[in-house]
Amino acid sequence: MNDEYKFEIKRKRPEESYSNVNVYYSKENIEKYAKSKSLMRIQEKITIRTLELLNLPEHNSLILDLGSGAGFVGMYLTEVGYKTVAIDIIAEFLRYYDIKELNPIIADMCILPFKPETFDAVISVSALQWVYRDVNSKSNKLALKNLAKSVYSILKPQSKAIFQFYPKNDMMMDLIGKMFIENTPFKGGFMIDNPNSPKKRKIYLIMNKS
Repeated sequence: MNDEYKFEIKRKRPEESYSNVNVYYSKENIEKYAKSKSLMRIQEKITIRTLELLNLPEHNSLILDLGSGAGFVGMYLTEVGYKTVAIDIIAEFLRYYDIKELNPIIADMCILPFKPETFDAVISVSALQWVYRDVNSKSNKLALKNLAKSVYSILKPQSKAIFQFYPKNDMMMDLIGKMFIENTPFKGGFMIDNPNSPKKRKIYLIMNKS
């Protein structure tokens, strides 16, 4: 999907060091994450940018917050008037705050428990890198395929799914994009904000359902 933009993150990230997301997010790490004001501000900024890219016609659109964590994204969406459902595999995240308005559901984001054409949009912030983090893993590849197909199914026609994530390098980014395109009728590509600044760079995979 991308032939020119190159990057490589040298430092080892949590998804490379831990066997799965449940192992990394211990009770201590969940508490640090959920209480972090800086993370809340960062995710709110990402959510604002994602809403710009979604360009939803109505404020009462139903949005799925995929891999919601402590609910920073979903809470902001609710504050500005959207109906939101939050889903995460880590139960402790969904219990940390009183996020009943987000209709929290404990489930694997790769196997979505919703009827077809339920949502007007899907937003995922900082979660996709946990799904596909090893190019040699057959289980990672299968999980990503399931995710792409599930998201396509639960979206209404003429809607979008946007994934902001932190791939290790351009090869990983492209492989993830190709997996969506090759396994679903989705059309789309990447939006990269601040591409020349590793600290400020934000990568968005934008998938359109016709």
